[in-house]
Amino acid sequence: MNALTVVLALLAAVCNASASVMQRRAAAEDPADDESARSAVRWLLRQLRRPYWLGGTALLALTTVLQAVALAVGSLAVVQPLMASELLFTLVVGSVVFRRRPDRRTWLAFTALAVGLALFLAAAAPATGGSVAPSGRWAVAGAALLCLVAGLMAVARLVRGAPRAALAGLASAVAFGGTAALLKEVMGRLPDGVAPLLGHWSPYAALAAGALAFLLLQSAFRAGTLAASQPSLTLGDALTSVALGWYLFGEQIALGVRVLPEVLGVVLIGAGSLGLARAPSVHGTWDTAPGVRADEDDAEGEAHV
Repeated sequence: MNALTVVLALLAAVCNASASVMQRRAAAEDPADDESARSAVRWLLRQLRRPYWLGGTALLALTTVLQAVALAVGSLAVVQPLMASELLFTLVVGSVVFRRRPDRRTWLAFTALAVGLALFLAAAAPATGGSVAPSGRWAVAGAALLCLVAGLMAVARLVRGAPRAALAGLASAVAFGGTAALLKEVMGRLPDGVAPLLGHWSPYAALAAGALAFLLLQSAFRAGTLAASQPSLTLGDALTSVALGWYLFGEQIALGVRVLPEVLGVVLIGAGSLGLARAPSVHGTWDTAPGVRADEDDAEGEAHV
């Protein structure tokens, strides 16, 4: 795990967090009319005229570039778990954009997530693995990912509110994990030359997977708040990427006696994510009322504590 990989992954996480906040701000200002496909298309077209949404889209593009470079010099099992720090940055940036300051419980959840992430990566010490996947493995992995995404979205359509946002966020996470793996495949084939790369299926699959993940993310933003969707998005992306790194690229994580701190790290990440979702300072209207003053926010937070 080299320093350049860590820096690039953290920069990508900051950009991705800022993109999430900006696009959620645009979505909060323009709620969807209903759940029909036509309404979703009209909503998306309206977003194209909103500076917050366009700025968030530009930051997502920058995230992709930083993430691709990080994957070129590091392993999938390192880069994507580091991207879990996006949740920390999301709530920090969101607290500025939505004028709501984190309370004590939120900072405690911040700490749990950060410590859990550091503990997991230090104990797992993921190996770099190969730069491209063995022939035939992508067909199996792709089919499994598509089935999982379809199943999650099918269940999401049966519920509303926060559960739908969480399920759509998880489906988006799986798609983003697949996109990251495809980006690693593309970057691994880039040294062979541009012409051979353009003749390979992986760049086009990466574009398709990225577009699907983007649309699923918009569905999560429309369904509910960041507090509902972001934990499942963060954890789902990290876990999907670790599994894909192992299956596709032969990236191994340390086992044996290190399993205990690894499991503890995952538990802390989960507890921190859930704590952030339930914290008074980010619950309910945290990202739906940008005009609320900070002092009113503090009073509300103290009342819940």
